[in-house]
Amino acid sequence: MALKCVAIDDEPLALELVKNYVAWFPALQLVNTFEDAVSGAEYLRNNPIDLLFVDINMPDITGIDLVRSLAVKPMVIFTTAYKNFAFEGFELEAIDYLLKPIDVKRFGKAVEKAVEYYKYKNTFTKEGEDESLYVYSEYRMVKIDLKEIEYIESMEDYIKIHVHNAKTILTLMPLKKVLEKLPEDKFQRIHRSYIVPVKKIISIQGRKVKLADIELPISDSYADFARRWVKM
Repeated sequence: MALKCVAIDDEPLALELVKNYVAWFPALQLVNTFEDAVSGAEYLRNNPIDLLFVDINMPDITGIDLVRSLAVKPMVIFTTAYKNFAFEGFELEAIDYLLKPIDVKRFGKAVEKAVEYYKYKNTFTKEGEDESLYVYSEYRMVKIDLKEIEYIESMEDYIKIHVHNAKTILTLMPLKKVLEKLPEDKFQRIHRSYIVPVKKIISIQGRKVKLADIELPISDSYADFARRWVKM
């Protein structure tokens, strides 16, 4: 099934370009376009869609304010002529943002992310399939293979996801929230600041969990984890 899309941009040429690009991707179905944000917002409040392409800088209201005003938010791909992307877009968890003039290959990558995230949110993972975690980092939705996570560390309002042989991923999310997204039988919290993958624990001695490259503390609140780990 194709994702139902709407495009909003006050620049007719930019809007036409997005319209043409959408037509090249069978995974997308463009249901409407708007040259002003007010009309677009009114349509979105009454017509559920899957994916929104929206310009950030528009004269009546910004694309960011438009998305924030929606009670039911679709997946969002922002388009902008400016390299400095507003921090508010981070809070709205956009799938991606595209810098104008938009390149078709870059457009395709953003579409691929949207399709993958839609499948992730709307289908159940079958036993034996790779499982993934999606988080918002560096103004984009990032897909992380659960098998590659070494451990997760809290940094006040942010968390650092340490990934095997890859750059550490920083995202604005409390540790409690990311724990809710992870399978309980595969990841366990051992401290107010740490979550670990159960299968990557090499040993537990005293109040220390040994992983491949680091030892992490077990806090008093999670002291019973050592006993439960033996049975896992």
